[in-house]
Amino acid sequence: MKRPVAILFALSLMPLASLTHAAPAPTTPAQKVGTSPAPVPNAAALAHSFAKDSTNFDNLYRLGVAYLDRDRTADALRVLEMANRRKPNDMKTLVNLGAALDASGRAAEAQEYYRKALNAAPGDSVAVCRLASSLYSQAKYPQAVDMLRDLIKKKPRSYCAYFTLGVAFADAGIYRDAIRMWQKVVELAPSSPEATSAKESIEVLQKFVQ
Repeated sequence: MKRPVAILFALSLMPLASLTHAAPAPTTPAQKVGTSPAPVPNAAALAHSFAKDSTNFDNLYRLGVAYLDRDRTADALRVLEMANRRKPNDMKTLVNLGAALDASGRAAEAQEYYRKALNAAPGDSVAVCRLASSLYSQAKYPQAVDMLRDLIKKKPRSYCAYFTLGVAFADAGIYRDAIRMWQKVVELAPSSPEATSAKESIEVLQKFVQ
């Protein structure tokens, strides 16, 4: 029987809204585990705002996130690298720059930025989940899984960790544990993008465990 994991694994590296640190207010609520950000603003509008005031860091950062959200990876890299030069230790910028590098197939470079983000904000859930996903994509399975389990021990409500562990279990063919992890995502953050993906994946895997 063919394992239904090709699509499921791809979920772990998607630029999902709550697996990136979204733009600051007014487009997103305060960043904390379990809170899903608002939709990313229109990229064209943000580009226009930045053109009018190129000194505004928030507009620059939000434009990079908007490009990333729309899979305009080259544009996201260009803008987020500019934002990083403006504020080298801004944790949200570092995480999103890592996500853009991951989307470009540059995992090793991405991981450097996730680690810089963790230096700026030790234990940040999104940075840890992104780093673990990137390591997993390089077949560094034990390191990635241990990192996620450690995050859950320290921050039991880090639903991105449960989501990514679910992907790892599904990829290994451990479907019941994958379902259990994704059910936890739905429990902790029912309105998050991860919960939507988790529900769909649970429905697929349940056909294989019955």
